Amino acid sequence: MTTPTLAPIPLDAVPRAAASPWPTFWIACIAVFLVSIDSTVLFAAFGALQAAFPAATPADLSWVLNAYTVVYATMLIPAGGLADAHGRKRVFLAGVTLFLAASAACGMADSVALLIAARVVQALGAALLTPASLSIILDAFPKEKRTVAVSLWGAVGGLAAAIGPSLGSSIVEHLGWPWAFYINLPLGAVSLWFGAARLREAKISGKVARIDVVGMLLLIVAVGALAMAITQLDSPHWSGLELGALALTGAIAFGAFIAWARTATAPLVDLALFANRSYSAVNLATLAFGTAFAMMFFAFFSYMTRIWHFSLPLAGLAVTPGPLMVVPTAIVAGRIAARTGHRPILVTGSLIYAASGLWLLLVPGTEPAYATQWLPGLFLSGIGVGMVLPSLSGAAVAGLPAAQYAVGSAVNQATRQLGSVLGVAVTVLLVGHANLTRADFLPVYGMHVALALLTAALCLAVRTAPAAPAGGR
Repeated sequence: MTTPTLAPIPLDAVPRAAASPWPTFWIACIAVFLVSIDSTVLFAAFGALQAAFPAATPADLSWVLNAYTVVYATMLIPAGGLADAHGRKRVFLAGVTLFLAASAACGMADSVALLIAARVVQALGAALLTPASLSIILDAFPKEKRTVAVSLWGAVGGLAAAIGPSLGSSIVEHLGWPWAFYINLPLGAVSLWFGAARLREAKISGKVARIDVVGMLLLIVAVGALAMAITQLDSPHWSGLELGALALTGAIAFGAFIAWARTATAPLVDLALFANRSYSAVNLATLAFGTAFAMMFFAFFSYMTRIWHFSLPLAGLAVTPGPLMVVPTAIVAGRIAARTGHRPILVTGSLIYAASGLWLLLVPGTEPAYATQWLPGLFLSGIGVGMVLPSLSGAAVAGLPAAQYAVGSAVNQATRQLGSVLGVAVTVLLVGHANLTRADFLPVYGMHVALALLTAALCLAVRTAPAAPAGGR
């Protein structure tokens, strides 16, 4: 019985060349940077999309964001199996090419339906390149430096997701919403060009990857139905009975997904991973934190532009100090986690993130007072994100055997994306309508606090060795 995994990492089989692995790292990370930034850049473009497509409802437009994250999340794991069967370099380059082509199609879309369709294709490309990039990086580094490499890889993705909204706001204001997609083209072309020339193909397993189509479809139905039920709660076109049936469909599909995974020969997700209690806790924490993270950024821009009436560029500039805290915080937190394990960092970071939500819940008023009312909460959120997001990625795989390292990381990434879907759906429901008041944001920040505290509680169960692979020394 063979379970598909994300390209197993050859630990010692291939002799290392003397050349530095860092060019390989940056080639792979450029593409991952674009994938991560695309998951949040449209938070700032939501208002522009409403203006460009006035006939579309907020719930319709939320699928411009959610179609990407649903497909991306469900395709991450089978994409790793394709990389294993057909070559990591080959699948990586195919993913980058597909991502770039779909990005161009997104920018040229003249209807919401076409935009959503292009986003689905874009997500397919993103899913192909992401696990392949991680395997390429891990194969390029010697065993003792792989822990450092995967931490930096996670930090790049976290930084991109954090700066996406602020970058998107300036681009949308000055160039228009299509350029939120066109910006992918030059950097993606760099990754494609140098990737084709400099990346080496890893050894191909020779086994044909079995794609769990049933599991994939069940997960798409489960997440998609639940997200649609949430986003359409205030829609006049859906009755309560229809929405209840939709939510029930999502719950049944999720139950069927779990039942199928228990019996399938090669399931989309190997449930044996979750026998590790620490791994289960990390992924539940990732789901909670991913939901809060998406809610935070969507609400940031809505508050700045709809309550304080900032322009998009000004709102983007106002949000920037938070993301700037992520990388330096992640570096310091990573070094501490190497000595103490991930739990202290995760719990402390989650509590700091909860404090940021509490600040935003209680302090900002209806009149702009950025330095005194907003900036402290923003700094707290940046520190919290810098401590939690990279540490969740590291903790997810820290206790797994080498053979499960890649697939364990992919499941964790997919879980974060599912959290993002739920976060966007809930936030659109709460603040996606016209005539917003400050009171509309109170449930958003209340949930921000609750989810951060839930993350902290879940992380109490995390058990990781204090950097046993001493590659970071």
